[in-house]
Amino acid sequence: MDLLNTLVDKGLRREVPTRDEALAVLATSDDELLDVVAAAGKVRRTWFGRRVKLNYLVNLKSGLCPEDCSYCSQRLGSKAEILKYTWLKPDDASKAAAAGVAGGAKRVCLVASGRGPTDKDVDRVSETIATIKEQNEGVEVCACLGLLNDGQAERLRAAGADAYNHNLNTSEATYGDICTTHDFSDRVETVQQAQAAGMSACSGLIAGMGETDADLVDVVFALRELDPDSVPVNFLIPFEGTPLAKEWNLTPQRCLRILAMVRFVCPDVEVRLAGGREVHLRSMQPLALHLVNSIFLGDYLTSEGQAGKDDLAMIADAGFEVEGTDTTTLPAHRRDTADATEPADAAAPTDPADAESATVPAPSEETRRDLVAVRRRGAGTDLPPNA
Repeated sequence: MDLLNTLVDKGLRREVPTRDEALAVLATSDDELLDVVAAAGKVRRTWFGRRVKLNYLVNLKSGLCPEDCSYCSQRLGSKAEILKYTWLKPDDASKAAAAGVAGGAKRVCLVASGRGPTDKDVDRVSETIATIKEQNEGVEVCACLGLLNDGQAERLRAAGADAYNHNLNTSEATYGDICTTHDFSDRVETVQQAQAAGMSACSGLIAGMGETDADLVDVVFALRELDPDSVPVNFLIPFEGTPLAKEWNLTPQRCLRILAMVRFVCPDVEVRLAGGREVHLRSMQPLALHLVNSIFLGDYLTSEGQAGKDDLAMIADAGFEVEGTDTTTLPAHRRDTADATEPADAAAPTDPADAESATVPAPSEETRRDLVAVRRRGAGTDLPPNA
């Protein structure tokens, strides 16, 4: 049995592939790409059908972060010309959230720059969560506030937070290359605190920071071990004024292979196509819907995204449907309610390649710096949001 048949069979049984199998997915050729997408797509459809969950970001506090994460436009020392503002008031945050909900978002993600929240910040966010839930029936709320201290996860859960996001971003071995103000274990601990408090854990990665294939596989396997319910896959947005501004290492084809690898390793998890999809996937975004079952609607934290109406049109044109609030995202076995439906047969094959020593391939096109657009609308401005 060849690589893709094996990976589909494992995905339908929720069995972890080997590290070599995951590496082999990243090393497949462009000629094999559609076979890879078709195989991973079968796993995606088994657990999530043709549903696409929409998520909407609200940046509660933008810029001026004391941490030095090299990829971030809000980092210490960043010269990126982004919006900078302090905490949004609960009513203002709720109005921003309502725009996303009106556009079809099922989950609102409340994000604030900084190392982590103070107890006063937790009170402030708790009030915002209550306001959003009062004004938007059935909406899920995910908080993303940085590293948590003892008891803060429990307080957020008591306030109504359904989920907590804290990404691992890259492999433990290379984490020190992108950040020196905290380490990989700090991030793992925060995810575990969220899980222990009863929140759904959301944790993912950023691709395109100069990492090797082995680094990508390492971080995805670390995520699999943590077992979050959702895994956002971000593609680096190389902001001018940040240390990684010149890291244009991704092609649309590589992005699709990365998404397929994540789906095979995390078959029954909400895999979310997150920041950077417009910049790096461009016209091939619809193909990614066969691999992921979740996207962000509209703009991101500090950069503009595709127009919300175009997101909805893309989903419909590709033959998918927006997931409603009356539908539970995760398959039954992850909700501890019942066993899932028996998986279907395996998908079509292709030949694997050995990828242990593979590194990031050089992009085959000229750098398109014009694709990075700083957000100038929505939260923190007087202009209507993109949703």
